[in-house]
Amino acid sequence: MTNSSRAACQALDADDPLAPLRTLFDLPSGVIYLDGNSLGARPHAALQCAQQVIQQEWGHDLIRSWNKAGWFDLPNRLGNKLATLIGAGENEVVITDSTSINLFKLLAGALQIQAGKADGVSRKVIVTERGNFPTDIYMAQGLTEWLDRGYRIHLADTPQELATAVNAETAVLMLTHVNYRSGHLHDMQAVTKAAQEQGALVLWDLAHSAGAVPVDLHAANADFAVGCTYKYLNGGPGAPAFAWIAPRHHAQFRQPLSGWWSHQAPFTMQPAFAPGDGIRRALCGTQPVVSLALVECGLDIFAQTDMQALRRKSLALTDLFIALVESRCAGLGLTLVTPRQHEQRGSHVSFAHAHGYAVMRELIARGVIGDYREPHVMRFGFTPLYTQFTDVWDAVSTLRRILADKDYEIDAQQEAVT
Repeated sequence: MTNSSRAACQALDADDPLAPLRTLFDLPSGVIYLDGNSLGARPHAALQCAQQVIQQEWGHDLIRSWNKAGWFDLPNRLGNKLATLIGAGENEVVITDSTSINLFKLLAGALQIQAGKADGVSRKVIVTERGNFPTDIYMAQGLTEWLDRGYRIHLADTPQELATAVNAETAVLMLTHVNYRSGHLHDMQAVTKAAQEQGALVLWDLAHSAGAVPVDLHAANADFAVGCTYKYLNGGPGAPAFAWIAPRHHAQFRQPLSGWWSHQAPFTMQPAFAPGDGIRRALCGTQPVVSLALVECGLDIFAQTDMQALRRKSLALTDLFIALVESRCAGLGLTLVTPRQHEQRGSHVSFAHAHGYAVMRELIARGVIGDYREPHVMRFGFTPLYTQFTDVWDAVSTLRRILADKDYEIDAQQEAVT
């Protein structure tokens, strides 16, 4: 990107085929929102949906809505809408619970499958990156400690170490497709193939991928995947997450959170658990209907475009941002953290600065909303559905003024959420 003026960015916006999609979101005036990688903006339709669910379905139809409004089937029905965005098939995805809980369930199921193999090989190591999102590591730690049968975690520090860490002792390779801090994008197909050649199963966290970059779980021959819906999918704060299990594992899959929603016939009220068919085995208890219903508003927007078009714009936005920051903010203490190569980059860009938290806090105060991650990393998310090229220019202009004037409070106390 060599666009060197705001007028050039305005021309890009005028020619953007995705520009009309921005009107589907309720974006506050005077705000440049570059944090859709953490919490997506609200679709206009979400407010009407919430009113329908709360006022009519809950308020008027009451418990009848489990049948009348299709509440019972929401996890599967919405999962089918999401499936097309991640290269999954019909009835292979459910939207339910949180990413952490889904990861626990699928990781436990993967370990059980490995333990049940008749090849005589003891696979009790979970391999992941030390820089993986902490909750993923925490859930794996909790599971291995609970099992207490020789299971352990290996944390790899580099991609090179990751490649050699997976061996005959590895039960599961657990990775986040796009790293939450750096924005580094793994080659899903190559990594999966290499791990499976060692006998490992592969579990992908798609929290920073779904709705942001093209994903094809079937083409990659992946085993399991989880992810959230409140980032690029715009499902709302704390919206239910999703789980995918490769169909070849459905019959073997068991998980310890065997609640009644995953029972073969939950309303027969049998005292013994009998797992349901297929992906329903990934469910647990009664679903959070209001928040689950709102997820559909975000998913429906994707039906008006495709992931290839979104990816093209994402790369154009992030290319422009990197180029403008490095040219207009040169010498002001910023270091690029995110890979430059398209094939290694997700849809957010991270720059490190010695006073990154203070700078980000000042950016937010001036209406440019990104976020901060330790250590020293400022993250800027670019959601192609609603981010404009002029947003990029204006955000960099604001960043430059703050850095050049050193107009930020170094000793600012960090808030609970950064």
